[in-house]
Amino acid sequence: MNTNQTDKTIFMNGRILTSCEALPYADSMAVQNGRILWIGCAQDLPADCKGSADVVDLGGRRVIPGFVDAHMHPIMLADFRKKISVMPPDIHSIEDLVQAVRRRRQEQGAGAWIEGWGYDERELSEKRPPSRYDLDRGCSDSPVSILRTCAHIRCVNSKALKLAGIDRNTPDPPGGEIERDADGEPTGVLKENASTMFASLVPVEPEERKVENLLELGEVLTSQGITAICDMGNLDSQDHFQVYEEAARRGFCQKVGAYYMWSFFADNGEFQIPKERLDRSRQIFAAGLKLLGDGSISGRTAWVDRPFLGNDDEYGIMVCSDELMESAIDYCRRNHCQLSMHAMGGRAIARMIDRACRETPWTPDGIPYVRIEHVTEPSPESMKKAAAHGISFVTQPIFPYAESSSYLTNLGAERLKGCYPIRSMIREGVTLGFSTDAPATFWSNPSDPFPGLRQAVTRRSANGVDCGQDQAVDIETAIRLYTRGAAMAAGFPDIGMLAPGYHADFAVLSEDILQIPAEEIDRVCVTETYVDGRCVYRR
Repeated sequence: MNTNQTDKTIFMNGRILTSCEALPYADSMAVQNGRILWIGCAQDLPADCKGSADVVDLGGRRVIPGFVDAHMHPIMLADFRKKISVMPPDIHSIEDLVQAVRRRRQEQGAGAWIEGWGYDERELSEKRPPSRYDLDRGCSDSPVSILRTCAHIRCVNSKALKLAGIDRNTPDPPGGEIERDADGEPTGVLKENASTMFASLVPVEPEERKVENLLELGEVLTSQGITAICDMGNLDSQDHFQVYEEAARRGFCQKVGAYYMWSFFADNGEFQIPKERLDRSRQIFAAGLKLLGDGSISGRTAWVDRPFLGNDDEYGIMVCSDELMESAIDYCRRNHCQLSMHAMGGRAIARMIDRACRETPWTPDGIPYVRIEHVTEPSPESMKKAAAHGISFVTQPIFPYAESSSYLTNLGAERLKGCYPIRSMIREGVTLGFSTDAPATFWSNPSDPFPGLRQAVTRRSANGVDCGQDQAVDIETAIRLYTRGAAMAAGFPDIGMLAPGYHADFAVLSEDILQIPAEEIDRVCVTETYVDGRCVYRR
């Protein structure tokens, strides 16, 4: 194939699902300068599209638009790939984790931080989170920090607690909890804003290493057909925009919308997103700000309107203060950028939507001024309000797929079935997109789109738990939500569907995902990925 994008390329003999309502299916398309000139049936190919065009035979394979992962944490994911992964197949228990920490200590020597990620206490054989004393057995002369799968909770050892100055007399920070034992001593488990107290202590990778890690991740994403992503903020106040730009100069090909975690920047009176970064026609652009409204369902810190199972007084944690919310709204309104609000529990969702509904949209046409993340237990009223005011939702079907044990423990079987009511959101007219929140889920390959697609269609978890059959969607709808829907919810221009004028970003699949049994969707893989008409991955 000629990769000179000043020439035309005709892609023929494909089974193309376009995600475009005006023309859902096609078998051919013409591409020039990275954009689609024409798409349709081969016999209708206009003469002026042919010229001296190169021809690529798609071999009758299924083609879909490139996946748009509208909510992930790529810098974190790229970095975490180098840390201890606290999940199968390597780790099944706290004892396995202790041994992994011990091995890492032997490799690194004394004093260097030991970090890990991904544990879910319901999936550990002990059915509890690790404590400082567990981690101390692995290493006592170096600080240890292990993030929970949701990234809202971390467990640290005694050395790390001492470095942070946390002891029995340390008060809980607003919007956070330092877990304590019966004697009042910190257990090492730090929830929500208590976890972020470590942001300034954990060592930061040098920028060159971050670029290299991101380039490696980019190769993983292209192998999964992911051509656009949103970076939804990180665990510190570093601005990683230049990391993305440098990675792009060195071959990172995904389009990226980056969000700044407002809690790290709100008190900086000099903070300002450079105007040129807000240009969404760039490969890497700044999309806006991100707020955390509550925690996670699996960690029992989501701010719910019904108590968690087993404790009638446990409603989670409201993380975001009114002052922080108002300052974020003011900044986004003045700078005409998008505001992302993390909200899983019903109380957090209603709070965020009710406040956003009082505003007149401040973003350019086609870009939702507010997007709500996760949206696990929205009320019918919240869904109706969001649809009426143009507030988008970005949700993650991988959560119940991978974390059903925690959901069952924390919510119960019937309540789990009502979580992530995808069909109801669509029926109410909400602009809705799918994503993974990678690495913040209990899955060893967290950015893989196909398990989420399978869950959306079957509404069954990886271990067969019923997640509410009445909220299942068909596979074409699921793919649209992972492509066009995600692009619209995040405000990406000209991607997410295969139509004239759109970027020629698409994936060629190993099997016809529209024809195979739903239970086999997660076995599909990507054989080729194209970005702007150029093949960037071939299996």
